[in-house]
Amino acid sequence: MSNEGVDKGRRRFLVASTSVVGAVGAVGAAVPFVASWNPSAKAKAAGAPVKADISKLEPGAQMIVEWRGKPVWIVRRTPEALASLEKLNDSLADPDSAKPQQPSYVPNTAARALKPEYAVMTGICTHLGCSPTYRPEVAPEDLGPEWQGGFFCPCHGSRFDLSGRVYKGVPAPTNLVIPPHSYISDTVILVGVDQETA
Repeated sequence: MSNEGVDKGRRRFLVASTSVVGAVGAVGAAVPFVASWNPSAKAKAAGAPVKADISKLEPGAQMIVEWRGKPVWIVRRTPEALASLEKLNDSLADPDSAKPQQPSYVPNTAARALKPEYAVMTGICTHLGCSPTYRPEVAPEDLGPEWQGGFFCPCHGSRFDLSGRVYKGVPAPTNLVIPPHSYISDTVILVGVDQETA
């Protein structure tokens, strides 16, 4: 059989085109397969751990991740904010976290944190379940000169400091809840997994 009538350029083009289409098909099949390894929305709602990358969280800023259908706040506190926490003890209902609203491995210090710079807490008011707002400014006109930054619940006026400790004389009965969490690295927090078992 003679190859005189065969167009070698066309053959190369067809082989290359077929290879490209095959590669695109393989990638198209691989992406959903790899994505299936991530927990489903149903699994996340049921309590699958959630990773939070805090590498870009600026001092004084807050980020929110969702775990078990609830907002979890991560706040990077400034040195000034940390220094102000001890000064608030007389204004707080439970400054030493005597009522258990946090895992046992989280110290009952003013910071209520594994790493004092980062506060991790569930963003649900312990009164009736509203979500307080983050108010990091010091002494704003509407919250008064004693305000050192924290969380204010607009539903019924409950106030919490930057560690989620509740003020005296407000409707909320206890401090904000600290969820189970651990540090995978200096910049990644895993919400939903205890530090002791991580």
